[in-house]
Amino acid sequence: MADTELFPRNVPFKPSESLVKWFFIDFILFLAFIVVVCILPMVLTGAVDGYVGIAIVGLLILATGLFFTWTKLYYESMFYELHADELRWRRGVWFRTTGIVPYNRITNLDLRQGPVMRWLNISSIAVQTAGYSGQGTPEIRIEAIEHAEELRELLRNAVHACNNGSGDATGTGRQSTPATAAPEQPRTPIGTSLLILDELRRIRTLLEQQKK
Repeated sequence: MADTELFPRNVPFKPSESLVKWFFIDFILFLAFIVVVCILPMVLTGAVDGYVGIAIVGLLILATGLFFTWTKLYYESMFYELHADELRWRRGVWFRTTGIVPYNRITNLDLRQGPVMRWLNISSIAVQTAGYSGQGTPEIRIEAIEHAEELRELLRNAVHACNNGSGDATGTGRQSTPATAAPEQPRTPIGTSLLILDELRRIRTLLEQQKK
């Protein structure tokens, strides 16, 4: 299947639904780490009584439920869209964020895949731009993509096309009109200048002889 069929232009697409599983598994692993490192030693040493233990368990269950709900809402808010000369994106639950990344600003496209993502067969693409290169962080991550290699190749082709004249620096996709070159000023050949200088010297010599 062609890349353009997987990710057609001007048509919004979402990450894989496995993004919810990925976030939730990472959160559960994080909670397990906190329990083993912090809570379990307190329970074993008797530093936590029954009521405090019940409260901790209740808080963990509440945090898990809230995180799962937030992850579902976050997934529903995520959209990406490829255009002829730019990438558009939108995300956010409480604070909605949208952005536009012109292809001619993209400098790197890094494919990233952790152990859980590898198990879920998804990857993320970190889009690095010239404005963010000094900060060491990508301007946008295209999260949880099943066909990440195809999407990265499609973006690379778009970046290559924009950097070779199919777009301009404004991200509008219009071919920039080359500036009209200023007419070249006539130049005096070096040989002619030497002849004129020699002629002036002769005239000066003749005038000095007439004064004598």
